[in-house]
Amino acid sequence: MFSTLRYNRLKWACRRGMLELDVLFMPFVEEPFKKLSEAQQITFERLLTCDDPDLYAWFMGHQSCDDPELAAMVKHILDRVKV
Repeated sequence: MFSTLRYNRLKWACRRGMLELDVLFMPFVEEPFKKLSEAQQITFERLLTCDDPDLYAWFMGHQSCDDPELAAMVKHILDRVKV
């Protein structure tokens, strides 16, 4: 379980340099993140350590992520947006 401090740092990390990523991450961390398993939460935290150009390419479908866990998290976030 994420401590309050760790969760607040995670929320801060969701604030990116690209509006397109902010629009994806900020709403996700507010509600759906809390419903993820601990392993998925750790994967999301790891996703946020990636560079913005890579994240943008993955979320916009220009490239695919080589890491299967990160690729699954990208898909999970995109599936939530499409609903």
